[in-house]
Amino acid sequence: MQAATEDDLPFLLSLRKATMTEHLARAGAPQDDAHHLTRIRYHFDDAQIVWLHGRPAGLFKTFRDQAGWRVVQIQIDPAFQGQGLGRRLLAGLLRQADDEGAPVTLSVLKGNPARRLYESLGFTPVEETALEIEMRYEPVPLPGGHA
Repeated sequence: MQAATEDDLPFLLSLRKATMTEHLARAGAPQDDAHHLTRIRYHFDDAQIVWLHGRPAGLFKTFRDQAGWRVVQIQIDPAFQGQGLGRRLLAGLLRQADDEGAPVTLSVLKGNPARRLYESLGFTPVEETALEIEMRYEPVPLPGGHA
């Protein structure tokens, strides 16, 4: 992974459209470039481009604050989906969260099949809005860890 830069904006816009348009349309959420770019720029300093086989394969955007970890965005290029990349990225973060004794939160659009992945990793729904489901992972106490 490497930190995203302004030069990555065309890739990130294309990635967001490829991975989110269907889900945003189903939810009745805005899909224009301005809304996409606003979401891309949110916590931009925390954005990491995921590389696989010498190509940009996705986006993993997280941050840590006093409340714990927040997954802002995880998007995998459709050409790389189904290979476990998203699961590996999240599993690495969850191991770190377990070691730190920190919870992890994220939100997922209603109807997005990624919810199954999140639930399989231990996330549970904690709140719902008209468009999204807020999910939370509680750290698992590890032998010798801080949790």
